[in-house]
Amino acid sequence: MPVGLARKIAFETLRRVEAEGAYASDVLHDALGANVKPADAALATEVALGVLRWRRLLDSLLARHLQKPVDRLDLAVALALRIGIYQLRFLEKIPARAAVHESVELAKMARKASAAPLVNAVLRRVAAESRTPAESLLPDDLPPAERLAIVHSHPTWMVERWLARFGEARATALLEANNRRPRLSCALHEPDRREQVLHELERSGLRIEHGSFLKNAFAVSGGSPARSEVFRAGLISIQDEASQAVPLLLGARAGDRVLDLCAAPGGKTAALARAAGDKGLVVAADHHAHRLRAMRAQLQRLGLHGVKLIEMNAEQPLPFREKFDRILVDAPCSGTGTLARHPEIRWRLRPEQLREFHDLQDRILANALDDLAPGGRLVYSTCSLEPEENEDVAKDVQTNHPGVLLVRSEIVMRELAEHLEPTVEARSLFDSEGYFRTSPANQPTDGFFAAVFTKT
Repeated sequence: MPVGLARKIAFETLRRVEAEGAYASDVLHDALGANVKPADAALATEVALGVLRWRRLLDSLLARHLQKPVDRLDLAVALALRIGIYQLRFLEKIPARAAVHESVELAKMARKASAAPLVNAVLRRVAAESRTPAESLLPDDLPPAERLAIVHSHPTWMVERWLARFGEARATALLEANNRRPRLSCALHEPDRREQVLHELERSGLRIEHGSFLKNAFAVSGGSPARSEVFRAGLISIQDEASQAVPLLLGARAGDRVLDLCAAPGGKTAALARAAGDKGLVVAADHHAHRLRAMRAQLQRLGLHGVKLIEMNAEQPLPFREKFDRILVDAPCSGTGTLARHPEIRWRLRPEQLREFHDLQDRILANALDDLAPGGRLVYSTCSLEPEENEDVAKDVQTNHPGVLLVRSEIVMRELAEHLEPTVEARSLFDSEGYFRTSPANQPTDGFFAAVFTKT
């Protein structure tokens, strides 16, 4: 029996993530075209992202039945084993026999037929204990942080950091959130057509939920909104709700000169372009030409043709002659606020990189502030939870740039309030220091940080 399409796509996605450093979401986006049935697309996504989220726990459970660690096996064999045990442990609707058989066939498909007996034997033993709680199968003498890290499938260094900062209860809530399927949120671009848009999505078989805090956000499940007519018509975009909130903090107005300095993939740029209007100027810059090409296609889908796209390195002095009224620096960062959506990050990130990101962010912000007009506003944001990239960078700005001040949080909250659901208080999205923050442990969103500055 040949391997099913869903598992083939999941296997190839995981292979490219491991061997090429690709991102699973990008590979899946390219692989799951209109010719792939929704059921196959859903299973491929579930298996690929599930294996990445739970990789450490899966490898620990597999190691009980192997003579060497999983990561020392041939990659194709390791992936076949991980795909098999993930289905046995987490997908109750998949018969154990089918999970084992298809993993054996995946090994053969990858020209590792000699390893097929090993895959078969190990997964059969794993299947026999698949209903036993995983924690009871781990060694008794593990240090508490390492046990927590294995059970929740995160690097130990990351868990130790979060335990020290948040305490056990909050850190555990964050670990659990990172292993849940993230909410698929959308931005509604024409609020006056809300009922029509939601009706069309429901007619296509999608289930709709209210946003968590934004009026023009909603969540979908049961399929992909990217296959819908309202998506193709540019009436909605797929974008995390916290990400949708960040450009609103900039307070861009009609006629403003706006710079989006690290713009791709462009969701925030689109919001800024609508706010600045036809009489404004919106410049979107990114360091990578291929990302700008993808961004151009998205802006065309949305009918936003006036945005100026520029390829440039924001670590260098910016090439503009005139100052900007509004600048968004959605900076390159570790991405620890997006581990549910991009689970491979947890296995790639090293603790020393947090300082490297901090220094990079400082350099980018220094260049951006040079091009901010007096009285203008700059928003610095990340999708990180780490202080090195968030409040530490914000404090560097205030120390190193005289005349640059944090905008009083009361002002930003008042402006943001008009975009919120009536039952939501803007204050709930800001911390005691006046920074905008979301966390997967508290909201069904990615973890975002933002600081709002003005130049006197």
